[in-house]
Amino acid sequence: MSDDEIMVHSDTDVLTEAAAARLITRIVDAQQARGIASIVLTGGGTGIGVLRKVRESSAHAAVDWSAVNVFWGDERFLPAGDGERNETQARQALLDHVPLDPSRVHPMAPSDGRFGSDVDAAAEHYAAVLGTLAETGSDRPVPRFDVLMLGVGEEGHTASLFPATPYVRDTEHVVLGVHDCPKPPAERISLTLPAIGSAAEVWLMAGGAGKAEAVSRALGGAHAVDVPAAGARGRQRTLWMLDRQAAADSAAVTAPATPEQGTTPP
Repeated sequence: MSDDEIMVHSDTDVLTEAAAARLITRIVDAQQARGIASIVLTGGGTGIGVLRKVRESSAHAAVDWSAVNVFWGDERFLPAGDGERNETQARQALLDHVPLDPSRVHPMAPSDGRFGSDVDAAAEHYAAVLGTLAETGSDRPVPRFDVLMLGVGEEGHTASLFPATPYVRDTEHVVLGVHDCPKPPAERISLTLPAIGSAAEVWLMAGGAGKAEAVSRALGGAHAVDVPAAGARGRQRTLWMLDRQAAADSAAVTAPATPEQGTTPP
């Protein structure tokens, strides 16, 4: 697993713009190397803000959107089209505005879909979808994820893995149905930490003073059971993208980037 890299930006707007520029560059690089790119999306204000910034950037024309595979790290188990679903928000922010191949877009099932209210069956189906797209010889039955984006909750959750729950401890599955979630809605679908860890790059994004304690604990060596974000690590890169407020309590942050540095793509 990779070591933590930290980038600090002046505010959340600069953070999302920098992440969008970085995402476009990473997709183009993957397509130049393999002809295709695979990304895993997250929800929340920052995650959706990044997608909105991608849409607004003229550089997004450099991407061959027909050769982008799209997945989700977690989803609220709600009816299709519900405004609280990560899929709905992602479509509104970006996906409905670029020429994606619909067969390459892989949302998690809604609560009014083929599995009805059975969140565990929906999770098993998503695991099966990932398995059919996995590369031969991969450690986990998941596709090759080039970039997997995550948010960080105020208590340290990431995806829909919350502290001290059975789900954050699970090492046997790649996707789980989450019950009794501490934040509504109570039922969700989520990748597990081992599935997250199969990604080449994991990006954890956090903005605002309310995230500072969780970020500090994660970067300070907390156990993943206590701060799930601490257990989200990429094979090649683990990149924390923070604004100054979210980074304020972290001893691991020594030299915040200037806004100019923060918006420079890799």
